[in-house]
Amino acid sequence: MTQQIKQPTLFQALIPLVALVIMLASSVYFFGEDSSYGPNQIALWIAAGIACIIGFKNGFSWEQIEKGIQEGISVALGAMLIILAVGSLIGTWLLSGTVPTLIYYGLELLNPGLFYAASCIICGIIALSIGSSWTTAATIGVALMGVASGMGLDPAIAAGAIVSGSYFGDKMSPLSDTTNLAPAVSGTELFAHIRYMGYTAGPAFIISVTIFLFLGLNADSSVSLEKLNQMQSLLDNTFNVGWAMLVPLGVLLFLAATRKPALPTVFFGALLGGVWALIFQPDMVQQMAGGNDTFLAHLKVIWLAMSDGTTVSTGSTNLDSLLSGGGMSSMLNTLWLILSAMTFGAVMEKLGLLKRFIQGMLKSAKSVGSLITGTLFTCFGANVLTADQYMAIVLPGRMFKEEYQRRGLDPRVLSRTLEDSGTLTSALIPWNTCGAYMFSVLAVSPLDYGIYAFFNYLTPLIAIVLAYTGWTILRREPEMTENTQTS
Repeated sequence: MTQQIKQPTLFQALIPLVALVIMLASSVYFFGEDSSYGPNQIALWIAAGIACIIGFKNGFSWEQIEKGIQEGISVALGAMLIILAVGSLIGTWLLSGTVPTLIYYGLELLNPGLFYAASCIICGIIALSIGSSWTTAATIGVALMGVASGMGLDPAIAAGAIVSGSYFGDKMSPLSDTTNLAPAVSGTELFAHIRYMGYTAGPAFIISVTIFLFLGLNADSSVSLEKLNQMQSLLDNTFNVGWAMLVPLGVLLFLAATRKPALPTVFFGALLGGVWALIFQPDMVQQMAGGNDTFLAHLKVIWLAMSDGTTVSTGSTNLDSLLSGGGMSSMLNTLWLILSAMTFGAVMEKLGLLKRFIQGMLKSAKSVGSLITGTLFTCFGANVLTADQYMAIVLPGRMFKEEYQRRGLDPRVLSRTLEDSGTLTSALIPWNTCGAYMFSVLAVSPLDYGIYAFFNYLTPLIAIVLAYTGWTILRREPEMTENTQTS
């Protein structure tokens, strides 16, 4: 006889959430920056175990929970494969001279005082044109981090500028997957959704660039012009630097802008970087092959760059650490974190604990302002608990859509709210897919760059102000609301 499943109580929904928050806070307290290299994963597993015990009490079988975990993890598989491909891309682009060339020209063109603001704007333009914050961070972002290091600037502020610009461009691009997902969930038109987001994203971006300009003008750059020239000289002596090295980047941006699938696009970029290394960096490849000048020995070097990354020796310790890394193996800890987080999120969703938590929040949302604010916090909570920005858009969108319709709100209000928090707060959470990814490519923890990712938290704050003032909050015509409710 099948055991009847009982609906969870609000208290039961809060138990694993509170336990997770306590354990994650303890993890950061005990292990600091190393918390994402194992301790956070254990916390997520224990919290998932606590949720499972509640599920058993409510009548769920292990087979049902296990199926839910498998389905939940499958949501992130595409992103995880892309992360592995990005690891290979970074490895070959370091070896091919693509990233070193970007750093070389960046040191030549960017002024330290304008660097943070310029980085934010550059990343915003690139992400807007290709619709991907991830690709922007892994290419232009990596190079800009190198330029920041060369100029002696704060890496946390630089990473915050890169993340802010990348997410602004991603959010406002019709090519972005999340920008297409939010209106699809809420039932509105894509370009109407993008235009409506300008009320929150526009002011947040302008304020962010202004703050970065102020921080840059007041930054104490510890590197003299002579040292910058020395870095450029070391790059020029180690690599063949030139515009031809930027062809892999141009090809990748073109493929992304023409909406080719992300995984094959990024992996093709990695392969092209390997070919470019063989053609344009033969001395470097031969040196890594132990002086062996055969094609097979060189091919082995490229193979290892894609799997385990690149180790470069320029004569400068700082430059060596900057230009060494990448490879699929460098992303394995990121995948471990994502798998653990998705396991917890999948258990919470399968057992109905997430839904119960949101239902409790809806009861206290008396006004439109509190409803929108509740949605913003729910999206943030979904990013924390499910560790995936897509889940943070789809789950709250599905759960709040009927309430927005009932209150006569235009679907653009919901779609904008989903993006204002679901998309943007994902990069601020270390164990979220996006936060873990940014950490892996920029080498700065979200705990460090988060305070400087101004755009990512100013946007939801502006959304809250607009929600309570009522400005830009659109209403449906009464007859449209009726049709929506009866359809």
